[in-house]
Amino acid sequence: MKLEDLQIYQLSMELSDKIWTAVQEWSIFSKETVGKQLVRAADSIGANIAEGFGRYHFKENLNFCFYSRGSLYETKTWLTKAQNRNLIDPEKSRYLINLCDTLALKLNNYIKTIGKTNISSGSHQNNK
Repeated sequence: MKLEDLQIYQLSMELSDKIWTAVQEWSIFSKETVGKQLVRAADSIGANIAEGFGRYHFKENLNFCFYSRGSLYETKTWLTKAQNRNLIDPEKSRYLINLCDTLALKLNNYIKTIGKTNISSGSHQNNK
């Protein structure tokens, strides 16, 4: 299995790209304060999934998934702040927060599988 095949990785990339596009429209002050924090948190989700996936031991992968989950919840917080400060359209914010919620559910399910033996799947992390 390749990293790019993981649905959680795909969703994290979609989320961070959509956030990047939204922040591009903001004023300099908004970008420098909320925008940078939001983009960094969102980018960190996928980066940590990737780093964990590339590790040999499942315990390392698990730790990076926990970091990813922390960044995901940080992203939700910054999205809420952006909406409360009228930086992002409420409809777009709801869409992005729903995407965060979907990703959180799938990431939690992925975390539960790390280190479990599943010979039939031939999964990257399960055989280590």
